[in-house]
Amino acid sequence: MPPRSILITGASSGIGAGLALHYAAPGIRLALSGRDAGRLEAVAAACRAKGAEVSAVTVDVADRVAMAAWIEAEDRAAPLDLVIANAGISAQSGLGLDETAERIREVFAVNLDGVVNTAYPAFHRMAERGRGQVALMASLVAFFGMPDTAAYSASKAAVKSLGESWRGSLASHGIRVSVICPGFVESRITDRNKFPMPFLMDAGRAAAIIAKGLGQDKAMIAFPWPMAFACRLLECLPAGLSVWLLRKLARKG
Repeated sequence: MPPRSILITGASSGIGAGLALHYAAPGIRLALSGRDAGRLEAVAAACRAKGAEVSAVTVDVADRVAMAAWIEAEDRAAPLDLVIANAGISAQSGLGLDETAERIREVFAVNLDGVVNTAYPAFHRMAERGRGQVALMASLVAFFGMPDTAAYSASKAAVKSLGESWRGSLASHGIRVSVICPGFVESRITDRNKFPMPFLMDAGRAAAIIAKGLGQDKAMIAFPWPMAFACRLLECLPAGLSVWLLRKLARKG
């Protein structure tokens, strides 16, 4: 059965906004969160215009207590069928040691702690009902750490591993877990990138791919396939060869 009550973090822009708009329809209840109140309300208004019932709040995904209170309140209002832990940030730090230890911790607080703070309250509520679906936003860089993206790559690799583990351990509780690994998708993060982004796609198309994969209960939703294949290949090759290939590509860029 398609989800009717859906919670999405990081819904004020990018993939999160695309997913909210994709699912918005009469009879659908959306619980949305984001960091920017103005952008979030614009997304909420667009979803309401499509007939959805929408609750939108600004909440810090790194705040464990606040997230638990919000998710539990939304679940009481309408038992959640689908939770998408989408919120994420990029270090955008430049090269090498320019990526400070403090910034790395900030990225992990949102990209990893934020996922845990979203998933665990949902897991407990869903386990009581014996059903539910949780999707975790990782990235294709989760397959191999890319140069100059240490914090982002590492945080997304951790999310990928968490999701793979949770899918097996929570199945007996009726909870389905999927990991989403997109390539380059138009967002406020990619808007700042100053390098070529192959197969860049808009958030609406990415949302459609993700929603289709979730509807099929796929364990891993990795796209676009040429980039997914390349990243999986980097993971399988000897590490030294993978690093050499990436450096060579960087020089050509």
